[in-house]
Amino acid sequence: MLQIGDTLVSLDLAERFFCCDLDQCLGQCCIDGDAGAPITSAEFETLKRITPALKDELLPEARRVIDADGVGYVDEEGDLVTSIVDGRNCVFTCYAPGGKCLCAIERAFREGRCDFRKPVSCYLYPLRLTEYPTFTAVNYHRWKICRSAEKNGKEKGLRLYQFMKEPLIERFGKEWYDELCEACEAYLDEQK
Repeated sequence: MLQIGDTLVSLDLAERFFCCDLDQCLGQCCIDGDAGAPITSAEFETLKRITPALKDELLPEARRVIDADGVGYVDEEGDLVTSIVDGRNCVFTCYAPGGKCLCAIERAFREGRCDFRKPVSCYLYPLRLTEYPTFTAVNYHRWKICRSAEKNGKEKGLRLYQFMKEPLIERFGKEWYDELCEACEAYLDEQK
């Protein structure tokens, strides 16, 4: 583990290569799972505010779920998460030709139709944060659907901490990220 301020960062961020490859995985991380994406109460309120601007591009069943149950719920573990459709799709998924799953929120953000990119848990994915009383753990959620991203990252020579630069800066700040880069590079030099 690397300690950066009050965070403990998995060595996977330095050791693993990673670069999302949507053409291969088709956005499976927004579909597979047993609950929606973790969200904060502030994000829950933001999602309620921006949903009217997104509704036309959501799946018909997603619109029905949102109308009946809202944009989020508290799951079995007591976490606030986005609502899901048929036990799989996040209600904010939409699909491009060829079956590629996309995020309607991020699409609207990139097109300037809303001021919110997406929940931070989604932006940081495949990283997962666990908050403890005195520190935050930053871990890589490794699973089979990201194998193409690991292969793509290796081909490009892009490490996980490098690929995740923007979301890590958004969550922890530029100074924290610069310290992470120094720690990762020092660790990798020691391994040579």
